[in-house]
Amino acid sequence: MAIAKVLGIETEYGITGGPDGDPVTASSILVNAFARNGVTRINWDFGDESPANDARHMPLLTSVAPMVETHLANTVLTNGARFYVDHAHPEYSSPECRTPLSGLLYDRVGEDVLLHAVRVANQTSEGMPPITVYKNNTDGKGNSYGTHENYLVDREIPFAEIVRAMAPHLISRQVILGAGKVGFETEYFEELAPRFQIAQRSEFFEELVGLETTLKRPIVNTRDEPHGDPERFRRLHVIIGDANMSEVATFVKLGSTALLLAVLEDRGSGVFPPMPKTPVRAVREYGADLTLTHGQEAVDGRTRSAWDYQDELWNLAEGYVNGGDGSAVASEAELTLLLTNWREMLDGVRDAPESVADRVDWVAKLRLVNGMRERHGLSDEDPRLAAIDIQYHDIRPEKSLARRVGLRKLLEASAIGEAFHNPPRDTRAYFRGRCIAQYPNEIAAANWDSIIFDLGVDPLHRVPMMDPLKGTAELLGELLDNASSAEELLRALGTL
Repeated sequence: MAIAKVLGIETEYGITGGPDGDPVTASSILVNAFARNGVTRINWDFGDESPANDARHMPLLTSVAPMVETHLANTVLTNGARFYVDHAHPEYSSPECRTPLSGLLYDRVGEDVLLHAVRVANQTSEGMPPITVYKNNTDGKGNSYGTHENYLVDREIPFAEIVRAMAPHLISRQVILGAGKVGFETEYFEELAPRFQIAQRSEFFEELVGLETTLKRPIVNTRDEPHGDPERFRRLHVIIGDANMSEVATFVKLGSTALLLAVLEDRGSGVFPPMPKTPVRAVREYGADLTLTHGQEAVDGRTRSAWDYQDELWNLAEGYVNGGDGSAVASEAELTLLLTNWREMLDGVRDAPESVADRVDWVAKLRLVNGMRERHGLSDEDPRLAAIDIQYHDIRPEKSLARRVGLRKLLEASAIGEAFHNPPRDTRAYFRGRCIAQYPNEIAAANWDSIIFDLGVDPLHRVPMMDPLKGTAELLGELLDNASSAEELLRALGTL
């Protein structure tokens, strides 16, 4: 039976400005500004980080694990999220969420976290060039940065089966979930030279399977770092996908992927469509195909477009839900919302793109680009078109083009405000966030699966959280309400 699809999103934001235009310094200023003004300054515990673990068990000699940069700014928020510097970008990692709508909520909160940090930093740093942040995936100069998703998966599922089942989805979902991009940045497209691509990230992928995230990027990442009990859980770390400004697109991205993983756990990989014979070429060419008709030959000999793949996968997911399954992902009402939007977006991009311009980022962006080109008679190379691209992703409400194109909302402003400060109540993020809010001076460090308490006398006390579904409000809310100090909490937990 499928296990609960606990999930979340990590987003590296594009950044400009700051001292000497140095993105590392500017990113550090943002994290530190939020930590000062946002009450918390909890360090990250790197003791359990293991990015070199490879799900294939015998990684190739050419595989290079991502570097763990323990010296850069890090903090943990009262909503259970992590805000830190990753390479040259400020990154917000949402807390663990139990459903796609919750995942959407806490991803959207990340935009407000960054906006708050930018405002504090710019107001308190005299003489510094203003910092600006973009929720996008490329700087237009050949550098791409990631929006990574995470899904809890049963350890019993062989990794090869995950690749077999999920690669077709990860390759093709850009047809409705791509954020769109003006032009191209890699040598692969020099001959094709597309004026507009469906997705921002697709042209940067070079392998089907691999451990890397910044070099030789794979469609299916093999990092085996469950952030939980390694005998029970696997964390599927998805690195292919765009940062969406559309709330509906983010919801469908999380929901469709989680639902298909549940199908895999319950019904096996044999029910999934076969992957393309040349998956890397497929993901790139699908991303450049505005007609949505160009097909790639699959291993069964049939030619499929990205739209064809998504159509098959939607029907697979819909049959699964209609059969009474899907509770591992969300409630019946939420699953209905997911399947309805997924279907409407899929049919819309093919038959009536304008009908889904309120949900599909690349359609909304392309409409802006075409409008500017036609009104002013611009060439495809005009820099004003590239400016539209990046301004679409500006997180400042008064500057963001995404805020002006009528994107459909799923979230209430009050819910976003609540989640800015408070964690989800139905995962272990609740325990982490509540502890950080209540005992900030008695916590030495925290990470996804543990909190280290410092009561002022030796030794430090580590509380493990190896199950993402433990540490919830239902299980620990009353205890936390009654514990006036970390010492009282630890005594009640039986760890002292």
